[in-house]
Amino acid sequence: MVNSEDLRKILSKCKTVAIVGLSGDPSKDSHRVAKYLKEHSFRIVPVNPTADEILGEKSYKNLLDMPKEIQKTLEIVDIFRPSNEVLPIIEQAIQLRKRYGLPYVVWMQLGIINEKAAEKAREAGLTVIMDKCMMREHKRFFGKE
Repeated sequence: MVNSEDLRKILSKCKTVAIVGLSGDPSKDSHRVAKYLKEHSFRIVPVNPTADEILGEKSYKNLLDMPKEIQKTLEIVDIFRPSNEVLPIIEQAIQLRKRYGLPYVVWMQLGIINEKAAEKAREAGLTVIMDKCMMREHKRFFGKE
C-alpha cells in the first residue's frame, strides 16, 4: 500500500508522465490535471488515439506507439480511462518496464479502480496508486495553486 510519504516522494522525484486518456477539451478533468502538472515542472506525454497534439505536446495512440526515446523516460503512467479499460494500459506499461526498467508508477485517477490490473502491475514491480488525483495530491503536499 502506498502511504503519504511514498506519494510525496513519487510526486517530487518522478517528473515525466504519460497521461492516458488526456482530452483536448479544457473542461475535462484530464485536461485540467495535465495543464496543472505541466505548469508545475512535469513533462507530460499525451496518449489519445484521436488527437495529434494536446497542450502543445504531440499525442500518441498508446504507450507502445511512442518513440523509444520517450518510452525510456516515462516514470509515471497516469490513467484517465474507465476502470474496465485499464488492463491493456497496464500490460503496455509492464512491457515498457521489462524493456527499460521504467515506468515506476501506474496511477489510476480518482474513481478508477481495477484490482486485477493493479495486482498484475505490482507483480511486475510497479508501484500502483488507485482512486487518487495526481493534481490534488501534488497540491496537498506542495501547496501550489
